[in-house]
Amino acid sequence: MLSWLARKLRGSAPTAYLTHPDCALHDMGHGHPESPDRLAAIQDRLIAAGLWDHLLHVEPPLVRREQLALVHPPRYVEALDQASPSQGVVHMDPDTVMGPHTLQAAWRAAGAVVKATDLVIDGTAANAFCAIRPPGHHAESCKAMGFCFFNNLGIGVAHALSRGIERVAVADFDVHHGNGTEELFHDNPRVLMVSTFQSPFYPYSGELPMGPNMHNVPLKAGSRGEEFRAAVEREWLPALQAFQPQMLFISAGFDAHREDDMASMGLVEDDYAWVTERLMEVAAEYAEGRIVSVLEGGYDLSALGRSVAAHIKVLADL
Repeated sequence: MLSWLARKLRGSAPTAYLTHPDCALHDMGHGHPESPDRLAAIQDRLIAAGLWDHLLHVEPPLVRREQLALVHPPRYVEALDQASPSQGVVHMDPDTVMGPHTLQAAWRAAGAVVKATDLVIDGTAANAFCAIRPPGHHAESCKAMGFCFFNNLGIGVAHALSRGIERVAVADFDVHHGNGTEELFHDNPRVLMVSTFQSPFYPYSGELPMGPNMHNVPLKAGSRGEEFRAAVEREWLPALQAFQPQMLFISAGFDAHREDDMASMGLVEDDYAWVTERLMEVAAEYAEGRIVSVLEGGYDLSALGRSVAAHIKVLADL
């Protein structure tokens, strides 16, 4: 359960849930693990768990070009515009496919994180979860990869900084290293990133942090909750407490679940609830409770739905 301070800071403001039908239109082909079914599985589980009606449902706008430009140069955005097919598909890399509706979904996904950031900063929501796709934490400033086109969370972080938040922390527990987010912020003293990920594993980065504000904790294949929790307590929490962030963003990837065959880790729903509680405590102490959580990976549909429900249950203090 949350501390008394966390409850006080939450007040009566709800947890916002941001998604949009556009995000389900992006389709990388039959059998691709990053499928529209992921969002349906999350919604179904939230309804079944009795959480759906407790959330503030917000339909996000499309991101604006000037907001994209906070992390992506206009030439990159224009290159994606030119590559977007009117029919068929275009491969940005062997696993990252752009179809006719991909860019609409990507613009909507980034817009959701910007909107969530505003809702939380303005106090309309205590915190927020963005159920969006395509995901974003592999997207670098000028490179689409790893199912990602825009770095959704990175755009939200940059937007928060532009709104006067002095120090922003990013926590990434996806099974893959968030190379894109690290590339965007490794030289920014106003941003701290803490992460865990399976290593060696795609994208084969992160073992050597790019800057002193990057606290990366590689975990061996087969690691379970004990190793994950020890990494958080040993590496994440001291770094976060020393940094004293005024806002937290979570790259919420659930593909380290033991039932997800995308990787070889052994986390379960209780581990995701536990780490969410720890991050909520940091946010309560230093950031007035401000958290924006952004969906990244998670490809076993049942495990994904259950894990997101556990995560949101803690965010919403239900």
